[in-house]
Amino acid sequence: MTLRANWNYPTAIRFGAGRIAELADALAVAGIARPLLVTDPGIARLPMLAKVLDGLAAAGRPALVFSDVKPNPVESNIAAGVAAYKAGGHDGVIAFGGGSALDAGKVIAFMTGQTRPMWDFEDIGDWYTRADPAGIAPVVAVPTTAGTGSEVGRAGVITNEASHTKKVIFHPKMMPIVTICDPELTVGLPAFLTAGTGMDALAHCLEAYCAPGYHPMAEGIAVEGMRLVKEYLPRAVKDGTDLEARAHMMSAAAMGATAFQKGLGGIHALSHPVGALYDTHHGMTNAVFMPYVLFFNKKAIKDKMERLARWLDLERGNFAAVMDWVLELREEIGVPHTLAGLKVDDAKADLIAEMAIVDPTAGGNPIPLDKAGALEIFENAIQGDVKSKID
Repeated sequence: MTLRANWNYPTAIRFGAGRIAELADALAVAGIARPLLVTDPGIARLPMLAKVLDGLAAAGRPALVFSDVKPNPVESNIAAGVAAYKAGGHDGVIAFGGGSALDAGKVIAFMTGQTRPMWDFEDIGDWYTRADPAGIAPVVAVPTTAGTGSEVGRAGVITNEASHTKKVIFHPKMMPIVTICDPELTVGLPAFLTAGTGMDALAHCLEAYCAPGYHPMAEGIAVEGMRLVKEYLPRAVKDGTDLEARAHMMSAAAMGATAFQKGLGGIHALSHPVGALYDTHHGMTNAVFMPYVLFFNKKAIKDKMERLARWLDLERGNFAAVMDWVLELREEIGVPHTLAGLKVDDAKADLIAEMAIVDPTAGGNPIPLDKAGALEIFENAIQGDVKSKID
């Protein structure tokens, strides 16, 4: 089977090794002649990006680079990006990199033509209708990791430094016009980042599958995404040049972001405040919280876990089998068992619990998440208390 295809769900996706060569054509399709390429400082220094820029210049669509993007993007990054966009006379954005660069690129494109403050467009109710749709610049997305799936999403996560909270900025027109998923761009990603981003993809699929409500299409995408993670994440972590594994993980990432329109849950609700307060890697934080949230939700998801266990071809078709798999996968790819491995302590436990229950993702948790529940999950993740309770 050739791992190369064109998809049109949820946006136009050009998938396959070497397809970064089509970036200039993708810009033409999106109507972008003078792109601002938004990325992070690390990627900005790589020969890979220099090659991309040379190709765009040769094709008559030269790009300028904006790379003032933190691992957890903040408002000042967006403001600086909008200023660079306007100063350069750009007519669109290339969002190029991992989840942070993709989120920042999309929000910069969104804010280029808005007059209201960015926080007025948080994903609450119908706040997105406050935006001027004509002021949203087109985006072509190019992921260089396989985790967030932001390349197929209609939102960006930005940290509000004043409140130390992560906010989701949303508008339907933030969806990239064209996405190029080229697994060759992820070759060489360090094992730690491969593991963290891959577990982010798993968290998206798992929480979407567990979220209450009726959305069988999202659930179908989620379970196949989890199967791809099971089969290929350990391979990608073990051998960064395994292009087949890299390709399937890139698919799993996009599938997770497509599936979580159904909802997320306690993993993300707790991960967001921890990331905002301790500046931890988002995917790795999700990975640490994953088994503790699963255990908390056991009564509500037991039947679903039995179906998932059969789909994943686990020897025992029950909740314990899924938990064992998650714990074994984390150990195999180097995920810390407790929050101490991320240099997170319990000094801010009360604040984190308060922030978690008002996080927009908390509403998707299968068991309603109150402060006591959030504290219970957090303390278990501090103590590592889950293995003895699986059965």
